[in-house]
Amino acid sequence: MTSLKPLVDHVVINVADQLDEASALFRRLGFQLSARGHHSLGSSNYLAIFGENYLELLGYEPERGNQREDLWQSPRGLSGLVWKTEDADAVYQHLQQQQLAGDPPAAFFRPVTLPDGSEQQARFRTTRLRSDAVANGRSFFCQHLTPHAVWQPAWQQHPNAVTNISGFIIAADNPAAAAEVYAQLFTAGRVTTLNDGSLELPAGVTGVRFIHSEQAREQLGSLPDDYNGSPRMAALEFTSTSLDQVRQSLLAGNIRFTERNNTIQVSAEDGFNLALIFTA
Repeated sequence: MTSLKPLVDHVVINVADQLDEASALFRRLGFQLSARGHHSLGSSNYLAIFGENYLELLGYEPERGNQREDLWQSPRGLSGLVWKTEDADAVYQHLQQQQLAGDPPAAFFRPVTLPDGSEQQARFRTTRLRSDAVANGRSFFCQHLTPHAVWQPAWQQHPNAVTNISGFIIAADNPAAAAEVYAQLFTAGRVTTLNDGSLELPAGVTGVRFIHSEQAREQLGSLPDDYNGSPRMAALEFTSTSLDQVRQSLLAGNIRFTERNNTIQVSAEDGFNLALIFTA
């Protein structure tokens, strides 16, 4: 494999031991969440499924926090940028060639009850960039062996009318340095500089943006309260077919928000340590 195509598969929000609190919040934000799932490796999750990608609230149940302990070292909030692949082994070889390889591909599964009541295993193979290449979180590739156990039409309908994750925002005091690992991963020509000075990596329907911390504070209102200047996965942008449905969901959920420039925004203080931006 000489090149990879950037395509965001899903994003991970580290909720650690706050699965109940996080799932309640994201339902109040207007997302339909799956039933709680349990990975064969020990972690648990909730999913919000969209058209091309999905959002994962990842945490652990009581007495299971000592399993996959490395996951919980990341800051609470947005902590995982996950890419699609159809061949985890070929990706791992590419990562080795680029000196970005972490662990070899790992296989795991999660039992799922489909909308028709049948039982299924959602099965995956993943391979990760080395841990020191990505600050404050993880980036890895996910090969779905059973995509139908994830992307079910009944699970893609949300009260806030969100259809996809359209933006993944990384804030840093040096955004160009934050983008370097992804330029190396996908070849430098794919990362472009925008008119406002930020950088962007197009990745399917999702744009991965790298912005200066001051620009992030101006655009998002704030950064996570533990931001320290190093690259931080700070915000998600969602496409919705109806900003009115977003507004009504937030009002019903008693979530504070602001409106400007045809967007609705929820601050990091109210979004589980990450900002949420809704556009139509």
